[in-house]
Amino acid sequence: MTGTKDRILAAGAELFRQGGYAGTGMKQIVEKAGAPFGSVYHFFPGGKEQLGEEVVRTSGMQYAQLFEVFIAPAPDLITGLESFFAGAVTTLLDTDYVEGCPIATVALEVATTNEPLRKATADVFEAWTQAGTKGFSAFGLPEEHARTLTLALVTSLEGAFVLCRSMRTTEPMAVAGAAVVDVARRLLTELGDDGKRRPSGG
Repeated sequence: MTGTKDRILAAGAELFRQGGYAGTGMKQIVEKAGAPFGSVYHFFPGGKEQLGEEVVRTSGMQYAQLFEVFIAPAPDLITGLESFFAGAVTTLLDTDYVEGCPIATVALEVATTNEPLRKATADVFEAWTQAGTKGFSAFGLPEEHARTLTLALVTSLEGAFVLCRSMRTTEPMAVAGAAVVDVARRLLTELGDDGKRRPSGG
């Protein structure tokens, strides 16, 4: 059975995705988690700010696993990228444009007002960048190129989520995916590479 703390973190992540950090109250979170109100201060004595920081860091690492789900198993880089953005389109449609990314939502709100939360979002984005750089290197890209592609993916994905949820259309996500694929093709062309996955250890 999922522990109370895990339920609170999951509820916080869901509500932050939907309503943002400032627009989500502690009472909403514990009700969503089905937890006693006092439990939130037992696990998060620093209150909403501590809860927000842990939600950002915990859910951020979960989102990093999407790379392993969609891109890492792909036979080549282009197929992996196309699968990744197709998955984002499916998420938007399946949730009626409700689901986005809690990290980006919080980052936009707190970048200039809350240093601990800003630092947490920055750490998550850097962790994503490092994970993507390592993963794309497995397709033959040098580290510098792999980092460039990762940043292109993250910035395009996050921006597309904002536009898609506002406009209620997946068109921005499709355009973002095509743009990132174009970046990947350009990098591979420069290297004279086919973008196929390299065997482990070689």
